[in-house]
Amino acid sequence: MKTFLAFLLVLIITIPIAHTQLPGFLQGTWKMENREVYEHWDFLNEHSMKGFAYKMDKGQMLITEYLDLTQTNSEITYIATVLTQNQGRGIAFQLNRSGAAWVFENPRHDFPQKITYTQRSENTLFVEVSGSGEKGFSYIMNRVLPEVAERDTTLANPLYDVRLAERLGADNYGMKGYMLVILKTGPNTTTDTQFINRSFRGHLDNINRLAEEGKLVVAGPLGRNDKTYRGIFILNASTLEEAKQLLQTDPAVAEGLLEAEIYNWYGSAALPMYLDYTDKIWKEKP
Repeated sequence: MKTFLAFLLVLIITIPIAHTQLPGFLQGTWKMENREVYEHWDFLNEHSMKGFAYKMDKGQMLITEYLDLTQTNSEITYIATVLTQNQGRGIAFQLNRSGAAWVFENPRHDFPQKITYTQRSENTLFVEVSGSGEKGFSYIMNRVLPEVAERDTTLANPLYDVRLAERLGADNYGMKGYMLVILKTGPNTTTDTQFINRSFRGHLDNINRLAEEGKLVVAGPLGRNDKTYRGIFILNASTLEEAKQLLQTDPAVAEGLLEAEIYNWYGSAALPMYLDYTDKIWKEKP
């Protein structure tokens, strides 16, 4: 965990992904003027950005909020999940205007109803958070430049392997985007035992094939629950479309015995490396 937090604090500005309509100028780490409050943003892919807000207290990072920016067709949605509010559920705001000012609004929410990011310069943001009437506040954020991290040797990683990081597709924090799949009971309610057994045999064979191809990183069943959730996949895929195509090669999904919910997920780029050990620890093949 300490290593992970250290990676999060390596303040290196990278080039935004081309052709995105998202506010790529947000990428990087920003510090609120005169306060130890920060906001960090990264691209997951050309249609999705992940962020989080945190404060530093006696050298410890305390995350206060998770942030998401997602582009679906022509719409851009900003989701803020404040850990101490709304029972941990995210609140969605829609982009209504862009340009120098990016305005995200949700008039049905009590507060805030509007969040605005205005790029004043390459390294300065003006942020406004407002509600109905005159309720609200604003502040300036300044980009934390790479030179600061380079002078702080406590943030360096002496074990960094640039070739391995590039091979695994890691970003500056050792992370990358995946697709998280929750498998649940599908709409096909057939009682044909032979068909069900054949489909789930194909389901297991397909898991092994996708793992060998490096497309499936994690797979496993869930215990009994009241949501009809059956298991999870973590797919080494960068887009929703690619994830859907991979899932259609699974007979149980294709036949409707299982149904898939798909989410963007951000995790360690080293995760697939554990697969090298899987064939050394099982005694009975499922």
